[in-house]
Amino acid sequence: MFTLRQIRYFQALAEARHFGRAAKRLNISQPALSGQIAQMEAEMQAALFRREPSGVYLTADGELVAERVRRILAEVRELESLAERSASLLGRRLRVGMIATVAPYLLPRLLPDLSAAFPGLECQVRESITERLLADLRSGEIDCAVVALPLPSEEMEAIETITLFEDPFLLAVPAGEAASLPNPVPPEALPRHRMILLEEGHCLRTQALDVCRTAGDHEFASLGATSLTTILRMVAGGLGATLIPAMAVSDEAPAEGIVVLPLARPVPSRRLVLAFRPTSVRRGDFETFADILCRSMRRIEGTHTEGTAKSRRNSRPSSHGRVKSD
Repeated sequence: MFTLRQIRYFQALAEARHFGRAAKRLNISQPALSGQIAQMEAEMQAALFRREPSGVYLTADGELVAERVRRILAEVRELESLAERSASLLGRRLRVGMIATVAPYLLPRLLPDLSAAFPGLECQVRESITERLLADLRSGEIDCAVVALPLPSEEMEAIETITLFEDPFLLAVPAGEAASLPNPVPPEALPRHRMILLEEGHCLRTQALDVCRTAGDHEFASLGATSLTTILRMVAGGLGATLIPAMAVSDEAPAEGIVVLPLARPVPSRRLVLAFRPTSVRRGDFETFADILCRSMRRIEGTHTEGTAKSRRNSRPSSHGRVKSD
């Protein structure tokens, strides 16, 4: 029979696809890892990994084992979570995943709110793309994740979600082009601009594509940007326009050379949710955490509203980024 240690070693090697990297991650020697994997293969009477110069890869038998190993480790982590559970809400540790287009804007408000409300909580945050976060959620590497809908149908069958809030989109354009656009910007005006999008894998890219395709044919820039900040620097340089979530406006819009315009109703938006495993024993923690997330978002919305009001009072043209409203 496999030991829990061997199962953890197998998972590390399956993810790292390299004995050296997996051993370093496990803080053990490479021969020790190789020996444990060899014992597993002897027990199975089959090769679980295919060794090649470029790395190690799961065999067909290894894939079957990997599927079960993921489930076993997820259940083990649920047991660990049950053991760690405090008598009070959010009393100990919470491992949270956040998509990269949320974390930079929400965390500066969220973490102080969490610390004030639950000083004993150890909040660990992992920022990544949706696909990676959902994989970490399934494996038990994180307890919950802030992601945007829609999610793949097969993922929705394996998780539960708590709706957090709608995050409307606005249009960021080069400052020199803002005066030629109606305010608010109707959908039919969007195709005038070359749209700059995040690289493949980011849910914000998919959401922006959906908005643009609804509005009509578009030219899209394939620039491989990995962050909204980088895209907005491209907008400031006159390379095109982009859609920006409302939560990012107060942090990103002050950049020089950018004007952020509202979109006409019905305003497109993304719906953010808190996802977690349905088998988790911490639903009460997640509901409390969701309430704090919404409270922190309301603080961001207040900042955005204040910034818009200031822009209304300042009607003089400027080369600096701002939210422009009627």
